[in-house]
Amino acid sequence: MSASPRTSPSPRTSPSTSPSPSPRTGTTAPGLWSAYRELAGRATYTDLTHAFHPGQPHFPAFPDERREMVFDMDRGDGFNVHRYTLVGQWGTHVDPPVHFVAGARTLDRIPVEEMVLPLVVLDITERVAADPDATPTLDDVAAWEARHGAVPAGSFVALRTGWGRRWPDRDAMANKDAAGVSHAPGWSAEVLRYLFEDAGVTAIGHEQTDTDPGAATSAGDFSLERYVLARDRWQIELMANLDQVPEAGALVVATWPKPQGGSGFPARVFALCPNDMND
Repeated sequence: MSASPRTSPSPRTSPSTSPSPSPRTGTTAPGLWSAYRELAGRATYTDLTHAFHPGQPHFPAFPDERREMVFDMDRGDGFNVHRYTLVGQWGTHVDPPVHFVAGARTLDRIPVEEMVLPLVVLDITERVAADPDATPTLDDVAAWEARHGAVPAGSFVALRTGWGRRWPDRDAMANKDAAGVSHAPGWSAEVLRYLFEDAGVTAIGHEQTDTDPGAATSAGDFSLERYVLARDRWQIELMANLDQVPEAGALVVATWPKPQGGSGFPARVFALCPNDMND
């Protein structure tokens, strides 16, 4: 990509601050309620999260999930309560910096301001269909910016590969050859450096199990994930339904429980997509 200075994103037009009347009573909706009503009427909500369960695809060194009913209405109890035993990096999940960097930010130290972000989608689905080891290039980013302008600072960038369609088939997700080497897409160092060091994005996400391509992780190389987390950034892994959101113009909401000192947890992630926007 050219080393010329980045152009600033076009300034956004602020929505009217005049509250709208309630359609039922004609009274003015207080605070942000009118903005919510306007957003709800203009946006499609798209769930980007897989429902997790025992036996699902996961990092091979991790144990499987275990569940048991502590209280069970079928046994005559007055309510249902499950006990879940699972690792933090389970299903669609968040990796905070401390996952790879001792003493770095934990889940409870990531502010809620980082959980609602502009969503950028880099699409390499066609290339992955022909070559499962494919990774994004700077040309992919340049093409995205030619269509939509500069990648917004503070955004969430998701890598669309089509790999999420393989869920929950563990063998299809791993896609190993006869030698046991995984052939799955991942990020590239050049694109991650551009996104974090030049564009200034807040977080990334992807459909596959790992940040690094399968061939790298099969050799024990997790250097790209280490790079992301060492920059005090976080990521979402095993995202779903990225083929149902536009590559620009949507918002992503990524949230999770708040374990003190937590190094990872299943996340609930969804996008708010403009109704009139298509790829």
